[in-house]
Amino acid sequence: MPKQFLPYTETGYFSQMMTDYVKEAKPLKSFYHRFPSETNFLAQLEEKQQFFSKEMRCLLADRLQWQYRNCSTSETTLNNIASLKNSHTFTITTGHQLNLFTGPLYFLYKIFSTINLCESLCKKYPSFHFVPVYWMATEDHDFDEINYFNYKNKKVVWNRPTGGAVGEFSTQGLDVVFETLKKEWGASEFAKALLQLFQKAYLEHDRLAEATRYLANALFQEYGLVILDGHDPELKKYFAPFAVKELTEGLSHKKVTETTGKLVELGYMAQVYPREINLFYMQDGIRERLIEEEGNFHINGTTDAFGQGSLLETLHQHPERFSPNALLRPLYQEVLLPNLCYIGGGGELAYWMQLKGYFESVQVPFPILLLRNSALLVPKKVSEKLQKMEVPLEKLFLEPHELASWYTQKLSEIAIDFSTQRNHLKQQFKELYTLAQKTDASFLGAVAAQEKKQLNGLDKLEKRLLKAQKRKLSSQLERLTELKEELFPHGNLQERVHNFSEWYLEFGPELFEKLKAALDPLKKEFMILEL
Repeated sequence: MPKQFLPYTETGYFSQMMTDYVKEAKPLKSFYHRFPSETNFLAQLEEKQQFFSKEMRCLLADRLQWQYRNCSTSETTLNNIASLKNSHTFTITTGHQLNLFTGPLYFLYKIFSTINLCESLCKKYPSFHFVPVYWMATEDHDFDEINYFNYKNKKVVWNRPTGGAVGEFSTQGLDVVFETLKKEWGASEFAKALLQLFQKAYLEHDRLAEATRYLANALFQEYGLVILDGHDPELKKYFAPFAVKELTEGLSHKKVTETTGKLVELGYMAQVYPREINLFYMQDGIRERLIEEEGNFHINGTTDAFGQGSLLETLHQHPERFSPNALLRPLYQEVLLPNLCYIGGGGELAYWMQLKGYFESVQVPFPILLLRNSALLVPKKVSEKLQKMEVPLEKLFLEPHELASWYTQKLSEIAIDFSTQRNHLKQQFKELYTLAQKTDASFLGAVAAQEKKQLNGLDKLEKRLLKAQKRKLSSQLERLTELKEELFPHGNLQERVHNFSEWYLEFGPELFEKLKAALDPLKKEFMILEL
């Protein structure tokens, strides 16, 4: 199982903020707490231990046991849930939307990054226990982001009306998707396994949240993964004091705006912008923003409104109706969990870095932030073709025109490089400049203009020669383009487009074994893995 690594900066697919972060660039240091190294986890653990109460541990374990009441899971996962009551147990967490059948391939990378880090920390610090947690984004409402997955350049879509928190959605209509998949996947052994998994997850559960729990549990229970749904009335009670502060002080808007401004001044892009109130109101199939106007709180898109007193009373009686948005969800997570580290993609970590000042203002420990593993999976047959063509895998990360130019120059029997001619021309003009210095300034200017004109002419000739050679070598370039498209569908990273089913149909359970063995969460480089 050959693998190689590439610095994130050389892939062209990661933001300046993330490439700076993995290099521990000085400008970003004030926007995170501790950098993800094994030695830093002990200090993070000691800080979290002081913050996290026995009461919260017991509530968390009890609610998880309740959430798993209808989901048969492994002894390893059950033991992990029970261990959360122990003051020596901590979590490593990742989060993900409830994408249909896991969505993009990187879902697997997120989960295995989390599992592998826990296993590594258990070996490093045997006096403590570390539990991998998948936080289901059950309160999201962006259905169009999750209602499909890609399979061999086809979009498999679940059509249904949208509205409200996706975790509450009925799974009605997924039987149609199932029939489509039966035709697409065929009748191989691995296809039957996938179809059975889809059927049990989506056709035997009424709500999307429960279907997603079943699916993730079936895939990862042997590794002890614990799946948490934050949309829980008992857990929301514990978060209520922070929701009160949000409604009465608007602290998140002030602090996140300040931090965001500092990041933008440094030249980084803001991932999200805070609202004056970063809570949604959820009831009867709606999830809408709360907006304050002249002392009253309106539910966006409705005629409903509350005075502050009645809204706070509703929060006290029905905390489950108040849903954190993308900026408050991280705080909710860190209040609920004895968590040391959040593992996410570049976009996620970017908005976490906007939150550091806010966490400090509410006196909640800010977690270690770890960029999830990223990988390019290369089928052996593709790797062999590239080897025959003498194309290193890392060259495929070039832009299409750059890759075509590089390969044309490699194959061309004619040297497509006029450097010798440029140097010869510059030498000739050097002699002319010497001559020009003996006469007036107008002649010196004429020499400079002529030099520029002739160098530009050489540049144009070089480009025309390259273009001519590309036409001559078009068949070879076309084969290379096809291979790049296979590995980088539509110019995107494979992990953001492919679904795991495409690979499972070929490798079966071995796919998970290979990924778990290959992914190293603390390796700060992009992985290329030949399968």
